[in-house]
Amino acid sequence: MSITLTILGCHSATPRINAFPTSQYLEINNSHFLIDCGEGTQRQMRKYKVGFSKINHIFISHLHGDHFYGLVGLLSTYGILNREKELHIYGPKGIKEVTLLQLKISQSHAKYKIIFHELTSRKSELIFENDNVSVTTIPLNHRVYTNGYLFKEKEKPRKLNMLNISGYSEIGKADYLNLKAGRDFTLASGDIIPNTELTLNPQKPLSFAFCSDTRYKPDIIPIIKNADLLYHEATFLSDKEDLAKKTKHATSKQAAQIAKDANIHKLVIGHYSSRYKDISLFKKEAIETFKNTELAEPGKVFTV
Repeated sequence: MSITLTILGCHSATPRINAFPTSQYLEINNSHFLIDCGEGTQRQMRKYKVGFSKINHIFISHLHGDHFYGLVGLLSTYGILNREKELHIYGPKGIKEVTLLQLKISQSHAKYKIIFHELTSRKSELIFENDNVSVTTIPLNHRVYTNGYLFKEKEKPRKLNMLNISGYSEIGKADYLNLKAGRDFTLASGDIIPNTELTLNPQKPLSFAFCSDTRYKPDIIPIIKNADLLYHEATFLSDKEDLAKKTKHATSKQAAQIAKDANIHKLVIGHYSSRYKDISLFKKEAIETFKNTELAEPGKVFTV
């Protein structure tokens, strides 16, 4: 089990020569997801060799342009590529209307089916799961309705302790499935062998939390507690905390405080305001509160 996060874009507001709006490609436990789709996302996918065909689920945090203006272009390209597999899009109510209108007016109707999952809840909810991964929302506080997303691996079956199992001739291969499921074993004598004696704990499920855009919001901590990797927006440094509060964004220090209080393993910060020319200042400020902080940069890959 592993998590690989590729940063496609990590800057705020307007695209610039070397700055790209928010988009991330996540690989977790053999599942592949696109998170946000700012302008230029498909170009970044090409540049960093993200396979278009791997994406079957796209998660949009909110309907500000720097987080979804690249979506209709990507959908149009899928049509040109003769995509046939259905595509699921998760995002705020309204994403279906705005997307289908653009496709209709541009006559970019595709053969593949697009399934929209529009979100309205202000509470955390499960919105996707398969055999490997679950995705729940993280309600955020921005100028428009916004969700972050928590991606979490499903717990694997317990591992067989073959050394101990070999000491019981009554245990056969037909019993292995029950043992992996956590069941005890009953001998012919009626004695019960605890499952913990016959199996080993599986590897801890990994998790990734995406939180952008949002003001400082400590009540998300119980949702993201103990996540292995957290991406949290840090639009401003603390010198602009008043502006962050006014625009409902966060500072790097506030992002670090969230990571510290939630017992996060590694923090990645991004969504830098264009007013700062040296993004290293964001890390310098954040590590004063949370040491294991890294800067998001286009093309950078984080692995857990």
